[in-house]
Amino acid sequence: MKTIKDINAIKEQMQAKLIARDTANTETETRILVGMATCGIAAGAKPVFDTLMDEIAKRGLKNVRVTRTGCIGMCKLEPIVEVIVPNEPKVTYIKVDSNVAKRIVAEHIVNGNIVKENIVGE
Repeated sequence: MKTIKDINAIKEQMQAKLIARDTANTETETRILVGMATCGIAAGAKPVFDTLMDEIAKRGLKNVRVTRTGCIGMCKLEPIVEVIVPNEPKVTYIKVDSNVAKRIVAEHIVNGNIVKENIVGE
């Protein structure tokens, strides 16, 4: 059984995640879209979304917004993650799992290097 203190701590943690997810300026901040239609969810998009949120929070990245989106249109390549950095071409990652999600944050978001083996067309 959880105590009120435990529940309040969970609430604060979740509110911080929601703020990080929902309060971005799309002209200056990076957006990460996770395909969460039924095909994406069935392929494992929820753990990918959670991993991205956790990695962004752990690193204290304030200029990144992670959001869910519907069908991206390539069901057999799910889970799909799109990274949109202002003034750069959109990058679409395919067959993303939690390990790839961590690499996307570390290599692409933080260091600006695309994880080439997981982009569409590679």
